[in-house]
Amino acid sequence: MKKIKYLILILIASQLTIFTSCDTGFEETNTNTNDPTEVPAELLLAGTLRSTANSNSNIFLAGEAGSCWVQHLGKPVYNTNELYVPRQGSIENLWTVLYSQVIKDADVMQKLAVVEENSNLQGVAQVIKANAYHILTDSFGDIPMTEALNAENGNITPKYDNSQTEVYPAILAMLDEAITLLNGSGSIDASQDILYGGDYTLWKKFAASLKFRVLMRASSGGYNAGPELQALVSGGNLFASNDEEAKLVYLSAAPNANPYFEGLVNGGRDTEWCLGEELVEFMKNSGDPRLAVYAQEVGGNGSGNGYVGKPAGIKDIANSPFGDSNNVSLIGEKYLEAEEPSYFMSFAQLNLLMAEAAERGLIGSSADAAGYFSAGIAASCANNGLMTVPSITYSGGASGLQQIAEQSWVALYMQGFEAWAELRRTGFPVLPLAQDAEEPSIPTRFNYPISQQSLNGINYTAAVSTQGTDGLVTPLWWQ
Repeated sequence: MKKIKYLILILIASQLTIFTSCDTGFEETNTNTNDPTEVPAELLLAGTLRSTANSNSNIFLAGEAGSCWVQHLGKPVYNTNELYVPRQGSIENLWTVLYSQVIKDADVMQKLAVVEENSNLQGVAQVIKANAYHILTDSFGDIPMTEALNAENGNITPKYDNSQTEVYPAILAMLDEAITLLNGSGSIDASQDILYGGDYTLWKKFAASLKFRVLMRASSGGYNAGPELQALVSGGNLFASNDEEAKLVYLSAAPNANPYFEGLVNGGRDTEWCLGEELVEFMKNSGDPRLAVYAQEVGGNGSGNGYVGKPAGIKDIANSPFGDSNNVSLIGEKYLEAEEPSYFMSFAQLNLLMAEAAERGLIGSSADAAGYFSAGIAASCANNGLMTVPSITYSGGASGLQQIAEQSWVALYMQGFEAWAELRRTGFPVLPLAQDAEEPSIPTRFNYPISQQSLNGINYTAAVSTQGTDGLVTPLWWQ
């Protein structure tokens, strides 16, 4: 593969981003901008993947907001987040990382791959960008997209695109292009591809499976997704096993270990997190064997004390029995391991989405729904090292759709952003409001980063006037 001359200034622009927000820690800011450097496109791949994975598994947003708001997790201490008060710095960080370290660098990688005539790497770049925009729009609603990559051309105040009419169609178009580009032409460096080891066929399956998820979310907002969903099923490019799902397996030591291992185990803070009462009781009622993997017994595994979750959002937690970590079930040991993966999309989630699509008549039939339902649960159990599955008879119809949504909620444990998105989309399970909530309902979006008001005020104001109040409970279009 030929290497090309590409001014490192472009890489610096990717870190400055359209929003000119703080970007400490980016090595490129200390690079000599007058010294042209050879930059192979492939060298940008690992960084974009790791940045995405770290955002998916970020303790202070995917964890404290996503996983706690869906009541998978709770905190016996420092639990302001459970009252629906997210960390503003973490919201700022999500926005900055996905735009500057993921989307922009993936776009640069794509342009370099075009010059290198590497079709496969172009396709990979499109999947990475589509996935990042998917996370952003499902977290905030309207977002900059068409003007989001024009910082080097002088546009540092991009307009916001409508999430329903512009962002979602653009994401689907990116994935369609990726599926076409991933055709075996050009190489993907296995050492840089820390997701799939250079296998373009698995990237194609990720693109198709991700498109299925995007279409299902759009279908809840009125989009006619049936023909495209059926085409994906007929195309044969969806995940076919857990071995094909999109997950980044972390390394055994910091700084490349799982963020929960680094933050909780290495940081000595593992007793500051526990399981939520709603999840524990739901799994106990169905005899779900995954509970013993998701959670530790009260007092530690082997105590024989069983499993106890914490009710959501107790403001005066210090004076509650749930404020003592010895009275609740801590996060399961598997999920605190250094090499525990970060999921971009699982085979279990795909199967449960296909079960819903079948039940709704978008693909196949209700009979197919039962099969996909069982396959989704089995895939989730297998990922947790279990051969046994909970005994759940699929009922079909409206109650079947509720079953699917509830099992999706269980399967998306420790996948905070996706669990939160699916709860908002389906409305199941029906969860109680946090006891001392500071919002009238479980949040439906993140507020925009505070910096947007000062750095991109005109476009921020226009977005708010169109979408609605920049608050945590303004609904998104697909809810």
